[in-house]
This record gives sequence, structure tokens and C-alpha cells, in this order.
Amino acid sequence: MSGREVPRRESPWGLPDGDTRQPKAHRCNDRIEDVVQACFEGNPFKTVPGPFKLFWRCMQSKPGEEPTEPFYYLQLAPQTREVKLE
Repeated sequence: MSGREVPRRESPWGLPDGDTRQPKAHRCNDRIEDVVQACFEGNPFKTVPGPFKLFWRCMQSKPGEEPTEPFYYLQLAPQTREVKLE
């Protein structure tokens, strides 16, 4: 969903020479965070199904085709699709 970088942890073995790659958050990471938040918002049997359906649709979609519906519990703007007209 977002292209934000994930902080890299220190390793006792260090980094291989020339390795400058940085881990990135999964595109559906924000959707699963919404599911986790739903677990703590009242009755999970009522609060989890909606966010979980959006997370599942995100996981089944191809990159760039993620659902654009708003989050249930997170205060984040939903992903927008950029339409390229040629």
C-alpha cells in the first residue's frame, strides 16, 4: 500500500559488501494493521470481518490493483489509483 521503508536491524554478521538494499513494507501492510486494530475495537466477531475482507482482497490482487475502500479503524487515507491516459 505504501512505499515506506522499514528500518533495518543490526546483524551480528554485518552487511555483505555492496549490499545497500533496504526492506520495504508489503503493499497490504496497512490493511493487516486495520485488521489487528479491529480485534481490539469491541466484539471481534462484528468488527473484524469487514477489515479482513479488504485485507484478503488486497492479498489476492495484483500490484497496483489493491482495493481503494477506506480503512475501518486506521486514520490513513486509502490508496488511490493513478490513471495514465495516453
